Parts: sequence; structure tokens; C-alpha cells
Amino acid sequence: MNSDFLRRQATPLLIVISGPSGVGKDAVLQRMKERGLPFHFVVTATSRPRRPNEVEGTDYHFVSREEFDAMVARGEMLEHALVYNDYKGIPRAQVAQALASGRDVALRVDVQGAATIRSLAPQALLIFLLAGSDEELERRLRARRTESEQNLALRLETARREIDQLESFDYAVVNRDFALDATVDTIVAIIHAEHHRSRPRQVQL
Repeated sequence: MNSDFLRRQATPLLIVISGPSGVGKDAVLQRMKERGLPFHFVVTATSRPRRPNEVEGTDYHFVSREEFDAMVARGEMLEHALVYNDYKGIPRAQVAQALASGRDVALRVDVQGAATIRSLAPQALLIFLLAGSDEELERRLRARRTESEQNLALRLETARREIDQLESFDYAVVNRDFALDATVDTIVAIIHAEHHRSRPRQVQL
């Protein structure tokens, strides 16, 4: 087999899992980790308070608003955004180091963040997650029991606007209730196919 093609197959991917709040981005990434997939999973920094079931350094890097501002000022964020009154951002060094090691990098961001990453790294692989229906999305958000009715309405309204941006993504995957493994199987198949492109995605940050 052509050695140049084998080398291109080994080119690491920057895999962006995105979609509206409530579609299951965290659950999908967690199941990918549980299945031992050989990716570097980026840990996002956030200024929001830690929820009772969350673990520092695993779910997020929890920092104060002042610490977050300092990280942005030092140019340490690949992208960052104000999301529902709290800041979230992707540490640049973490992504660059993982790509340099030859590993695929998987991260989850909101739709706004995905657009920023696309502008900075046009060869990133953008995957948009969808719920099976509007009703399913609302049910998931209510099940969290972390939102007031006002915030819930805001998230649903935002989700409808974000779905309009679907065509700016490379793939769309429906994450239905009780079908998490099927969702992960589809994402893994997409990644496998991308590694067999005749023109590989060569990400530069």
C-alpha cells in the first residue's frame, strides 16, 4: 500500500461534538470514554459553579470569573463564550499537545463555540447532535431539575435557533432516548470514514 496514504490515515482529527443544550453532548462523550476509545478528551474550563454530581478535572475545570478572564487575556483559550451567564472555554495548549502527539482530539462545545473553532481550524470535523424531537429535548432539560421555568424557556428558544445552523456542520447525528450506544457507534463510524479520506483533514492551530 502507498506509504503516503498510510501516513495520511494517521493524521489526527480534531473532532467537535456540538448541538443545543440537552441533546446529550456530555453523555455521548462519557460513553465514548467508557468504551475506551483512543482519543484525547478535552476538559473544558468554565466559570459556573460545580454541580453536585460533577468532578473537577473530569467534567470541567472549574475556575472563578477572574481566573477565566486572566486565561483569556493570556491567550490560553482556543475559543470561549458566554453561555447562559457563565463562561466556557477550550484550553488551547491541551488541544495542541494532544494533536502533536498524534492522537485524535474530541471535545464538546455549544453551537457558538463550534463556529469559532471552524473559523480557527477549518479542517476540524464538526458533528451536530440532535434530540429525537422537540418534546424529547424539553423532557431531558426538565429532568435535570437545574433550570427555572424562565431559563428552560430560554434554552428551548436558543435550541430552535441553533438547529438552523445545522448546515454549517459536517454531519448530523440524532441521539434518541435509550439509544446512546447507537449514537456513539454512528460517531465512531464517521471518524473511521474520515481517516480513510483521500484528502485528509490536516488541522493547524
